[in-house]
Amino acid sequence: MPIPLLRSASTLLLHALVWGLVAVLLVAQQPDYPGPKPIEFWLTQAVVFGLLVGVFYLNVAWAAPRLLYGGKGWAYVVLNAALVLAVLAIHQQAEQRLGVPELISAAREAVLNPPNPWSAPRPYPVPGLEEGSPFVNSGVLLLALLVLGIATSLAAMQKGQRDAESSLELERRQVATELSLLKAQINPHFFFNTLNNIYALTLLDADQARAALHRLSRMMRYVLYESPAGHTCLSQEISFLRDYVELMHLRLTNKVQVSFEMPDPLSPDPFIAPMLFQPFVENAFKHGVSATAPSRISIELRQPTAHTVELCVRNTVFPDRPADDDDEPGGIGLANTQRRLDLLYPHAHTVRVNPHNAANEYEVCLHLNL
Repeated sequence: MPIPLLRSASTLLLHALVWGLVAVLLVAQQPDYPGPKPIEFWLTQAVVFGLLVGVFYLNVAWAAPRLLYGGKGWAYVVLNAALVLAVLAIHQQAEQRLGVPELISAAREAVLNPPNPWSAPRPYPVPGLEEGSPFVNSGVLLLALLVLGIATSLAAMQKGQRDAESSLELERRQVATELSLLKAQINPHFFFNTLNNIYALTLLDADQARAALHRLSRMMRYVLYESPAGHTCLSQEISFLRDYVELMHLRLTNKVQVSFEMPDPLSPDPFIAPMLFQPFVENAFKHGVSATAPSRISIELRQPTAHTVELCVRNTVFPDRPADDDDEPGGIGLANTQRRLDLLYPHAHTVRVNPHNAANEYEVCLHLNL
């Protein structure tokens, strides 16, 4: 069942329970004698029930949101005190105009003291009839206070739900905005480096430059049409990563060894956030390649289950190179990628970093539950 429909059903059930309880309490306030009660008595109780309904929804819909939670608590107290007095006064007037005390006295007399032709009738007094009905009916007063308490509690619950929904909506918008900014920051950085590589290739090998441009156009199509959607198939993300690795490999010397292991396709093909693996691989090419010393880059992408992906990237460590040279224009490092993971896959990912493993390599491994 959809959440809005479920919430509406629970609200209707709550209201039905409240008015069922009020109706039962009103029925329970019967005169203490057996036999049928005058219809005027039930009309009076119906009037009280209608007044309590009005008091309840006035508080829930207007008084509590506008006064109590609008910084005017004193006005809320004064209003409800006036409403309680109005309910008591209208109840008393209804009883007097309909003659409820006299009718109850006559009905009680007929039941408890039936006519006897051999003895004079003995009147059965009705409490409060001689001096008039009391203004404060304790039963009606307690019911009015109960209805006010339930109305205030319901208004507080609704306000809490609205505040929570507003907070979630605000957080969702902030997350969406932040993700858009992070993606906008990643994409220009990637294309800036790639175009520089292709420019260098045009001076060395035109055929390789044309092949690089073809791969770049395919990658740009992926970024333009898949990245804005917020999700893509894992197989397409792997193809994008393979194009990137082969494109970067074109400019490397024979002293650099690059290995890329990809998983066999599993069915069904899960969805994943686009360009999530590329920053890890780019970081390896950025820090693990030397123009003079032998170096190695290893990329292992595994899919243990249909909805689990593991990526391990290793690159050679050069002691004379700074650990982080992201101060160059456009450099972003892995901080934004970690932030994307925190936003997109909270509690569903782990990133393990080993700056210097036994093979003198920088190692980063990502475990992701899709």
